[in-house]
Amino acid sequence: MSFDNASPETHRLLAWANYAFLLAMMAVIALILIAAAVMQYAFGELPCPLCLLQRVAMLGICFGILLQFRNGFSYQNTGISIGFALFLLIVAERQTLLDIYPRPGHAYIGSAVFGLHMPVWSIIIALVVLIAFALKLAILGGDRRLETTTVSTFPRLAVAATAVGAIVVALAVLNFGSVIVQCGINECHTMGYQLLGYTQPAS
Repeated sequence: MSFDNASPETHRLLAWANYAFLLAMMAVIALILIAAAVMQYAFGELPCPLCLLQRVAMLGICFGILLQFRNGFSYQNTGISIGFALFLLIVAERQTLLDIYPRPGHAYIGSAVFGLHMPVWSIIIALVVLIAFALKLAILGGDRRLETTTVSTFPRLAVAATAVGAIVVALAVLNFGSVIVQCGINECHTMGYQLLGYTQPAS
């Protein structure tokens, strides 16, 4: 699809929709990571190693989006987000297949949300992200002039992107610190925080 003959007003609207889409995606992922943090710190549900990798993948999707806001829109940055979405899908599928049949040593970590555990939700999240990017590229991928419009053209979007971006960075720092406390320099586990000497009671 090409918008080469579209009016400047149409191009401006498409650029706004492009950045609004990216902002909405980053905000939703940030909310998911906040929910994961609440379950970890408020309810004591420590993430497993594969759960931690899924958080890394979600932060990676947001990293690609942050580059769009910081440096201007680029299909290269879109590729970064898509790559991390694929990584999320692979890790989540592996954990789901490992734990899909309950047996000693293999059970879903944490509580179910609406009947589904986090690895299953991560598969859904990854698929939704990939489908959303596919649709966006199918609709707007032919408009190369999107790369000449920065988010600063839309002040309200720019302010919102800065705020959500700051939350994502804070979540990344929080998760990094949490991993260090939980795992130290050894292999990660779900029994406690190594650096605090805290161990969860056996269930």
